[in-house]
Amino acid sequence: MYLRLGHCYRSSCSPGYLPAQRFPLTVEFQMANNMSQKKRNRQNEKRRQNNMALVSDLKTSIKKVETAAAAGEPTDALYREAQKKIDVAADKGVLHANTAARKKSRLATLTTVE
Repeated sequence: MYLRLGHCYRSSCSPGYLPAQRFPLTVEFQMANNMSQKKRNRQNEKRRQNNMALVSDLKTSIKKVETAAAAGEPTDALYREAQKKIDVAADKGVLHANTAARKKSRLATLTTVE
């Protein structure tokens, strides 16, 4: 997949210049020519869908902890569930280890401040 931004064709335009009429962002897909690349594309799409679902579920569980903490409700069970999901995402490589540690730390401060 290649991303191409519209650009100015005039010789007087600087490289970073965008003309007044902005071109939309276009996405071009390259057609695979051999079977191994077609399989790789199928695998990548499946992994992308799984990662998006994992991240969406993770965000939802974090949001549940944040709203419960803001409302003054008990957050112990929700925090444990969110922590498990963060660990799973980090183990699968969807989140970087430091990002996972930061998210867990911020959730812990929300739950212990109460």
